[in-house]
Amino acid sequence: MYETLDRLLDGPPPGAPEGELVDWITRLEAVKCRAEAVQAEASVRLEEAVRARQAQAGVPARKLGEGVASQVALARRVSPAKGAKLLGLAKILLAEMPHTFSLMKAGLFSQWQATILARETACLSREDRRVIDHELCAIGSDGQSAKAVAMGLRQLENAAKKLAITLDQASVVARAANAEKDRRVGLRPAPDTMTWLGALLPVKDGVAVFAALDQAANAARAAGDERTRGQVMADTLVDRVTGRETGAKPRIEVKIVMTADSLANTSDQPALVEGYGPVPASWAREALADAEVFVRRLFTDPAGQLVAMESRSRKAPDGLAEFITTRESGICRTNGCDAPIRNIDHIERHADGGETSAQNLQGLCERCNQAKEALGWQARPGPDGSITTITPTGHTYTTPPPDTWTPDPPTLSRDEFVLRDLLLDYPAA
Repeated sequence: MYETLDRLLDGPPPGAPEGELVDWITRLEAVKCRAEAVQAEASVRLEEAVRARQAQAGVPARKLGEGVASQVALARRVSPAKGAKLLGLAKILLAEMPHTFSLMKAGLFSQWQATILARETACLSREDRRVIDHELCAIGSDGQSAKAVAMGLRQLENAAKKLAITLDQASVVARAANAEKDRRVGLRPAPDTMTWLGALLPVKDGVAVFAALDQAANAARAAGDERTRGQVMADTLVDRVTGRETGAKPRIEVKIVMTADSLANTSDQPALVEGYGPVPASWAREALADAEVFVRRLFTDPAGQLVAMESRSRKAPDGLAEFITTRESGICRTNGCDAPIRNIDHIERHADGGETSAQNLQGLCERCNQAKEALGWQARPGPDGSITTITPTGHTYTTPPPDTWTPDPPTLSRDEFVLRDLLLDYPAA
């Protein structure tokens, strides 16, 4: 029906009947699965080639393969953490889950379905993992379709869990006990100046927290509270964590970048809240008035651009490091990476003559900072604040400048200098 891939990607002709349109969707889904399988295969071959090159260059065995996950991430336009997961999955599929990989190459199994199987069998030996791979993804001796193909995601997850427990219950129990070490809290932006606050907790703790919030909602609703159940639970969570329910305003520190005019309510230029992103000036002013907040503010010119700083030392001083972190909104500069900044690093290496200045510094997460030190990686700053990264294969990736980047410090008037000093550590009313 479709002679070439290019013909398929041209899309259905105008006026195509419903049945044919469904066929297009089905075929395109198969192409996506096959493409993901080929990407996995290419990723494994890339790592093999890189490890061989690095070994020949005398790189220590423990560092062989460094930077490969970051190259995969850049090529697939995802974060380095996601790139590492994709590379890890690819290695597992090709080495330990041949039937799952075959289903992907046949266009019958997606990367996410393969991820579920790999995740739920991670604690097992290679032999046991192969048993589950065969049980769920192998084609029957009579040509019958693999069991996993017809399963929904939850069904697939439960089937893998059940088989894993049957094969090696002790490993599954040990994994569950060890997983408690991964408990954490995360925060990510949501639309309309909202955020998603999430926590990974042991089952007993997570259920207990939710039950306590649910109980508070039931009590409030029984007393005639007009808020929805969800609103009561959300407000109760904030009240109990911050201490707001006692009547005292929480004492917090918010790093916010905004012009003096916006802070003084004479302008509505957007502000920037580190850890979230741009917010309306009116919203920022209201938020600052809602709690006892200290405004830790780096001065901007009237256009909202941060003033640059420089240092002669190799390590960025605290003030300059804070400047870089704020300038980049606390987010790693690497293309596609949304991880928080953990290191302030030179774009052009200090050993190669790179200066410790705002123009030659960038904020990176731990993973990206380590990747750029691998053999063959280079980077250079652009005059507009962009960063060009060159991988060992010669591919280049350009990171655009942050919104608050400025090439040169603007000339400040005496009044502006005074205003800057007044705003530093200024307690909001």
